[in-house]
Amino acid sequence: MLVVTLLVIGLLSVSLLALVSGSGQAGWNELLALASNPADATGLSIIGDLRLPRTIIALSCGAMLGLSGAALQSLTRNGLADPGLLGVREGAVLVIVLAIIAFPHTPLGFRPFLGMAGGFAVAAAVALIAGSLSRLRFVLIGIGFSWLLSAVISLLITVSDIDRVQIALTWLAGSLATVTPDMVPLALTGLLTGCILMFATARWADVSILGDSATVGLGVPAKTLAIIHLCAPVLMTATAVSCVGSIGFVGLIAPHTARMFIGGGQKSLLAGSFLIGATLLVVSDTVGRKAFAPLQIPAGIVLALIGVPVLLLLLWRRRDQL
Repeated sequence: MLVVTLLVIGLLSVSLLALVSGSGQAGWNELLALASNPADATGLSIIGDLRLPRTIIALSCGAMLGLSGAALQSLTRNGLADPGLLGVREGAVLVIVLAIIAFPHTPLGFRPFLGMAGGFAVAAAVALIAGSLSRLRFVLIGIGFSWLLSAVISLLITVSDIDRVQIALTWLAGSLATVTPDMVPLALTGLLTGCILMFATARWADVSILGDSATVGLGVPAKTLAIIHLCAPVLMTATAVSCVGSIGFVGLIAPHTARMFIGGGQKSLLAGSFLIGATLLVVSDTVGRKAFAPLQIPAGIVLALIGVPVLLLLLWRRRDQL
């Protein structure tokens, strides 16, 4: 509880910092004015219309990616599993990139549905070929699909019109510069749906760690649990990808960091993955906006530059326990 409380405080702190950080002049005074009297606040257009939706989407998408990684790692009983390694993210990305290049006037509201179609198609194909969701073969086949789809995406970008490719590449880098207030309900709906599904089945997931025989013997509907732990991550990943692009790394590091610092059962893992994933993406987006302002560095690039050394440091400190 102490660690979770500190994580909540940290997430709130970085979120407030994100609201007052940027190339505009709106700062703490404008944020206080907006909180006390939104109708007359001079910083409304900057904080309320630009930074607030961007921060909410960064928080929601980071949390969804963290939860997705935790769910897939529990499902496969493999710490390397995440939406990227299993091809789910690439499936969603491929369909959305195809829409951006071939049908540039496609409404943004359609992107999540396109992403979910691609993610579910890849997940179903991998599960069908592997024959089981809890074997190493499932992860290996997912990695193969991930590389295949990455090659197809690269080929699509290479042969397409340069103007549309530039839009797709900016989105692929994981940029939040193009988010709009219209995306906020979509991101929050995906996050709420995923949280309900994951936390409602947390006790079943605790039992499933004991193995298939123990799961069935203790009365847990193993097939239902597997379907939920596959569909919920696909839903959340597709929603996150449609809003912020191809953000990697969060689904891998957030669950591992939660296990290191929180421990406990599945509910603790999910809560920690939620908070750590959200914090990672909010911090990365804020650093990307401030470091080279007014030039904005995509959050996906900042996340990789910051996150990889942090992960290596954490693994090095706990090398005797791995």
